[in-house]
Amino acid sequence: MRKLRLGLQGKFAISLVVMMLAIVCAVTAIIAVQYRSRMEKIYSDVAFDMARYAAKILDADKIRSYYKTGRKDAYYEEMRTLLLRAKQAFGVKYFYVVVPEKEQMVYIWDVGEPGEKGVCDLLDRDNYYGGGDELMHAAFAKDAPHTILVTRDEEYGYLASAYLAILDKDGVPVALASVDVSMDAIDAQINGMILISAGFAVGVLLLCLVGYWWCIRRIVIEPLDTLAAAARSFTSERERGEGLVMDKVSITSKDEIGELYRAMSKMEIDMSNYLDNLRKATAERERVGAELNVATHIQADMLPSSFPAFPSRHDFDIYATMTPAKEVGGDFYDFFLVDENHLALVIADVSGKGVPAALFMVIAKTLIKNRALAGGTPAQILADVNNQLCEGNAAQLFVTVWIAILDLTTGQGLAANAGHEHPVIKRRDGLFEYVKYRHSPAVAAMEGMVFREHAFELHPGDTLFVYTDGVPEATDASQTLYGAERLLSVLNGLKDRELGEILHGVKADVDGFIGSAPQFDDITMLALTYRGTM
Repeated sequence: MRKLRLGLQGKFAISLVVMMLAIVCAVTAIIAVQYRSRMEKIYSDVAFDMARYAAKILDADKIRSYYKTGRKDAYYEEMRTLLLRAKQAFGVKYFYVVVPEKEQMVYIWDVGEPGEKGVCDLLDRDNYYGGGDELMHAAFAKDAPHTILVTRDEEYGYLASAYLAILDKDGVPVALASVDVSMDAIDAQINGMILISAGFAVGVLLLCLVGYWWCIRRIVIEPLDTLAAAARSFTSERERGEGLVMDKVSITSKDEIGELYRAMSKMEIDMSNYLDNLRKATAERERVGAELNVATHIQADMLPSSFPAFPSRHDFDIYATMTPAKEVGGDFYDFFLVDENHLALVIADVSGKGVPAALFMVIAKTLIKNRALAGGTPAQILADVNNQLCEGNAAQLFVTVWIAILDLTTGQGLAANAGHEHPVIKRRDGLFEYVKYRHSPAVAAMEGMVFREHAFELHPGDTLFVYTDGVPEATDASQTLYGAERLLSVLNGLKDRELGEILHGVKADVDGFIGSAPQFDDITMLALTYRGTM
């Protein structure tokens, strides 16, 4: 079932109706309470005046005699008649004179119409009602204050009862003049007043709603509808090239709606400028993204990626991977035959990230390969490349390099390590172990540097593994490093696998370790198994 949606106009109307009803109910309740209190006071005064009248005209000695003997006389009947007239004249419900005893009251006069049901005779006894025993005993005293009891009783109704002691000439109480005035009319009057108030409130409410319809709609709703329509049409009209929407709206008021109009006008101008800039930035970002995508493919194509790399050679096997942290990376690897019997191995890591590092990587890779093909030892190659890279290196980038020249006929080689990670070697039937020796500074760190060389020897079945720092320095979400020891443990767990399986296994373990954390650095690995001459 579809929900009913109220507009601002409907919400205003409902709010006004609720507010008016709340005010009417509150005012009516206050008036009713005040009116009831006032009328109870008036009726109580009437009852007490009647009790005072009885106490004034009745003879205390006669009352004492009637209470003791129970015999009536002419005076008794005369007073009954007089009290009955007073009762009828003032509309009193019950008019009686009693002597309070401990548990009951004894009637002297109970004034009623001839034949009226429930009227008590002389010396009849009756129980107190409505807690009246305490009040009646309290009123049965010479200097008792006005004693009033207001009760609601199913049998007797809504009454205001007054009690006043009748004193003899010595001031001794002999009886109690008691008057009950019915206040049932108060409820009827209050109900009538509520009906009148409700009718009046409905009339006022209707007038207010009419006034609301005209004022609120003219002052609030129509301008807001105009602003809402303008806001809805902003995008469509802008796409059609129809200019600013708010220029077509005219709101000149100085109130909050006018402020809203001016704020929306400024917002439209700001948003238009923002959308223009965003469109340009998006187009530029798409252009850069497309160029970076091309650069990614160019960089990937620069690295040897077809395996087996030398299908006709059986004296060695080689495999390498590079996973950039961004679209393009600063890591690179390379391997190529310097001549028929010498293989050059290179792995490097340019400082920095992104496009600058990638450009520097292209230059470094090209210079290293060209210089290596010209002949020379790894130390000589790095020395010449270092001097070339230092020229015009305004960005002050540098590159860590591990380079080796391996004699494929003997398994002997020379390696130079310019600030790079320690290589790992596994002998034919052994485990992977780090080969640690002193490094030279990174290439392009300073012109004119001399690089150290390290001789090594591979035997048939030995495997060499080199990598960049993106492997041991991979970091998980809690900033824990992957570490060199974990790398060695994973390599030994894969030591009997093919080279491709080893490299992919290490990469899978690094990915599992970092989990949801982003890849911080390029991850590059190269592995070679030397088989020797057949």
